[in-house]
Amino acid sequence: MGGFFGVTSKEDCVMDLFFGTDYHSHLGTRRGGMAVYGSKGFQRSIHNIENSPFRTKFERDVEELEGRSGIGSISDNEPQPLLIQSHLGSFAIVTVGKINNEEELIHQAYENGHIHFMEMSGGRINATELTASIINQKQSLVEGLLYAQEMIKGSMTILLLTPEGIYASRDRYGRTPVMIGRKDNAFCVSFESFAYINLGYHDYSELGPGEIVLVSANGVQSLSKPRNEMKICSFLWVYYGYPTSSYEGVNVEDMRYRCGRILAQRDMGCRGCSGCSSVGKDIHPDVVAGVPDSGIAHAIGYANESGIPFARPFIKYTPTWPRSFMPQNQSQRNLIAKMKLIPVNALIQGKSLLLIDDSIVRGTQLGETTEFLYESGAKEVHIRPACPPLLFGCKYLNFSRSNSELDLITRRIIREREGDNVSDEVLADYANPDSQNYQEMIEEIRRRLNFTSLKYHRLDDLIESIGISPDKLCTYCWNGKE
Repeated sequence: MGGFFGVTSKEDCVMDLFFGTDYHSHLGTRRGGMAVYGSKGFQRSIHNIENSPFRTKFERDVEELEGRSGIGSISDNEPQPLLIQSHLGSFAIVTVGKINNEEELIHQAYENGHIHFMEMSGGRINATELTASIINQKQSLVEGLLYAQEMIKGSMTILLLTPEGIYASRDRYGRTPVMIGRKDNAFCVSFESFAYINLGYHDYSELGPGEIVLVSANGVQSLSKPRNEMKICSFLWVYYGYPTSSYEGVNVEDMRYRCGRILAQRDMGCRGCSGCSSVGKDIHPDVVAGVPDSGIAHAIGYANESGIPFARPFIKYTPTWPRSFMPQNQSQRNLIAKMKLIPVNALIQGKSLLLIDDSIVRGTQLGETTEFLYESGAKEVHIRPACPPLLFGCKYLNFSRSNSELDLITRRIIREREGDNVSDEVLADYANPDSQNYQEMIEEIRRRLNFTSLKYHRLDDLIESIGISPDKLCTYCWNGKE
């Protein structure tokens, strides 16, 4: 996915920018970057962070950079910030999102006189550079930002660092958040609301979908009002968001407790779901556990509601191992994920475990985790994913590195059952938790991954867990509805 942080201050802002950007390291794994504007003009630094933390790579840059305004980025893909010189003046730019109509926009840029783009490895164009070229087709930065919102199919949130301040443009449907923080003599712009708390900032405002503002050390100027329609990513609460962050007024950790509580209610037959109560009567877990890290809060919510003790039958070893999805090679990611989990045999041997993970994507890692629990002496392993089955690859935020929807275990099973050409109506039936196709798909996943039982969070329950209007949430990856 990726994250961003920006600061504009009446004093030097580099330390705030450094720590604020670092606080977004959970959102990206490949590159980090910072750009500042000060008495020396624009300065920029970009580093590869695949094998070393952001702080380690940028400690020396903090001593060399100088400025009263700046923007930073953590990215899974292209290097950024980029420094741009155009007829609109010089600016630095960072983006978070995904462009689905790149070829069309590149062709249009050539027709409008754009001479070339820098090509990245693999022949791809830097999406941030392409976004800058769209902005530069208009006669002002605000016109350009509005034009980018209209032209880009997908999602694109943009920060522009200029001598006047920081232009912040939330993507048209508000799929990603943009928070404004304030303290004496400074304002900041952040993806994550928690990133500025320890820096002395307080919540000032949250941009609406498509809203554009100019942030300076003196205040926040509205340049384009929020649009009415919003589709913020539901997966932010389930997995990506940091526990101390809030989006649209809903805290991530608190949402995950509610999610676990509703999962438990379904298991205990307390929510009027046909067929649920029998599942609850048939299983008798000794403990409830969460797959570190995002599954833990869901598991606490489940344990608190069900009365089943919460425990940590395995511990995540983080001092030397990088994040499990940092390497580009899937087999390497699987190996690292396995090496990071250390069993606590005293809490596993002879026990029936109910395990909550944020989701099941390919199924590889959770399947291996289950086998490792059995090998450590577990009697039963019941799985409760904290979201519905993933049936569609994300079109908007690159939250999954899957190159094909067939990377999803659900879609592989559906193809085996239905063939290569599956209609939208059939997929909708597989997404319906009350359908026979859904039940048989879940049973096949359970069988392949060797779970004792498997029950996913229902979409209506997930929406209730988040607690904002359903028409404001993007649920595409679960039901294919845009």
